[in-house]
Amino acid sequence: MKKSIDIQRIKVYLWLALAYFVLWLMYDYHVGKDEIFLRFINNVWRLIYVVGINFVFIEFIFPYARRKRRFLFYNILLWLLAIWSILMLLSFGLFAWRQIGVGLHIYTPLKTFLTTQEGVSYGAGYGIFSLLFFGILVHLYDFQKLKASAKQLLIEKQTAELSYLKSQTNPHFLFNTLNNIYSLSRDKSDLAPASILQLSKILRYMLYEAGGDYVAIEQELKIINDYIALEQLRYDETLRVNFNHDVDNMKQSLPPLLLMPLVENAFKHGVSETRSHPFVDIHLSIHERQLSFLVRNSTEPGVVEEAVKENIGLSNLRRQLELLYGDYKLNVQQTDSVFTASLKINLASHVKNQMYHSRR
Repeated sequence: MKKSIDIQRIKVYLWLALAYFVLWLMYDYHVGKDEIFLRFINNVWRLIYVVGINFVFIEFIFPYARRKRRFLFYNILLWLLAIWSILMLLSFGLFAWRQIGVGLHIYTPLKTFLTTQEGVSYGAGYGIFSLLFFGILVHLYDFQKLKASAKQLLIEKQTAELSYLKSQTNPHFLFNTLNNIYSLSRDKSDLAPASILQLSKILRYMLYEAGGDYVAIEQELKIINDYIALEQLRYDETLRVNFNHDVDNMKQSLPPLLLMPLVENAFKHGVSETRSHPFVDIHLSIHERQLSFLVRNSTEPGVVEEAVKENIGLSNLRRQLELLYGDYKLNVQQTDSVFTASLKINLASHVKNQMYHSRR
């Protein structure tokens, strides 16, 4: 039955005691305003007792009684004993506390009782009501605290998962980029040095700018352009790439490399497998925090799957979106010779923004 006393819990009871005191004092003022000072002192004396009794019962007796035991009979017996004890303490015990106060000249008896039973019955309402008052409000406090703890635990879990997804996506992206350079080096292409230069730009971005939670849209556009330039080195002039954007504010933020999986997917799983007339069309639009990102790329004709199988890049992106935004849509569609990926995000629905406003 050992339990350490939490200072925060004591503060909760003190605040509740103040509320209970004010509530009862308002009642006393309505009943007898001419004796309000004496009633004030009497309430302080009674409050000391009921707060102590409620604290011990709710924090120690109640948890001990509700503990699971081998035999149900013991639990029922303890519950009955606990309920009987608290009723006695808040009726007969409260009357005895009143008499102690009278003997110490602290409590002023404003009402005379002919019998002890009459005095116990008169004061029992104050005591029993205190049990309901403290019991319900402490339970609500614990419930809200438990909800906050569960929410915090969920946030920490999602943050860890998001970090894992990023750590998985970035090496995957880098691995594919290195493969591109390897193919150029293997063919002893004169473009290999240029590809290494483009790779260094991408690495610099990943190491020094993509480590935070956000980057400016203009930075994300620049890395997409660098990646497209690197990919174009692998192909001849038959590859057609069209990348355009319409953004109302280049300084607004976006999680780094969020759009890159769709661009990478267009080259790795589309253009690289197209034997004739390969193309990639990319369009980004952001207006009033509404992002629309459309990527279309060629695929080899004659291969149409009923359900598009998502690779690691797309599946990771989908999970990141679930963790980052409350309002988004990611759709992919495969036709006879074109693969289309469409992403729409309400940037104002970022989870961290919602958490900030809810805390305020």
